Amino acid sequence: MSEVIARAPNAQTRVLLVDDDVELGELVREYLQREGIALDAEADGAHAVERAVSGDYQLTVLDVMLPGVSGFDLLRGIRATSRVPVLMLTARGDDVDRIVGLELGADDYLSKPFNPRELVARIRAILRRTQSDAASGPASRLPGRLSVDDLEMELGHRVVRRAGTPLELTAVEFSVLEILVRAAGSVVRRDDLARSALGRNLLPFDRSIDVHVSRLRKKLGPRPGGGERITALRAVGYMYAREGAAYDDG
Repeated sequence: MSEVIARAPNAQTRVLLVDDDVELGELVREYLQREGIALDAEADGAHAVERAVSGDYQLTVLDVMLPGVSGFDLLRGIRATSRVPVLMLTARGDDVDRIVGLELGADDYLSKPFNPRELVARIRAILRRTQSDAASGPASRLPGRLSVDDLEMELGHRVVRRAGTPLELTAVEFSVLEILVRAAGSVVRRDDLARSALGRNLLPFDRSIDVHVSRLRKKLGPRPGGGERITALRAVGYMYAREGAAYDDG
C-alpha cells in the first residue's frame, strides 16, 4: 500500500477536497490558508482517486454525494492502494452514510452543513496523528514493540502482524489498536479512546469508535485459543484480552 509521504518540517501541508460545490471549496480554502494548509479542489470523480493516492496530499476530504459517482466508490478506490487519511463529508443526520464510510476505511466524518472552523479542527486532529513532523505525534512514533499472544506491533514502522502475517490497518485502526494493546487486560473508556485515536470528543450518538473497533475485530480474527481479542463493556469502553502481553522499548 502507498504510504502518506512525510514532509520536511517547513513543507506546507496539502489537502485534497473532492466536492462539486465551488463556493464551499473557496470557503474551505480560505480557512485552511489561515492555518498554513494548502487546498486543491477536485470535482471530477474520475480523477479524484488518482490524485488522492498520488502522494501529493497528506489528507483527502471526500463528499459522499457527488454528481455521477458515489463518494463510497471513490473511497473504495482509494483504500485499494493507499492508507492516506480520508475525512468523509456526509448529510446531517444520515447515520447510515457515516457508518458505511467508516466501515470502508474513512478516518473520520463531518456532517454537512458544517462550520468551517470545525472542518479545520477535524483536519488538524487527523494531521496531528499522521504527520511524522507533528510536534504532538502519538506514542506509536516511538521505537519499540508491543505483543499480545500471536499479535505483534512494530511501533516505529507502524507494522502489525498476526501469527507472522502482516495486517493492513488504517491510521486510526493502528492508533486504536495500540491504545488497547498498551492497556491489555484493562478497560479503555470510549471517550478516552476517541480523544487519543481521533483527536476529538465523541458527539451524542457518535459511533465512530465502535465502527473502528468492529473493523479491527474483523481484521484481527479470534484469539489463538478462541474468543474475541477485543471485548466490550457496554456503554463504557473496550478491553484487549490479555494472556501474554509484553512491551519492548527497543
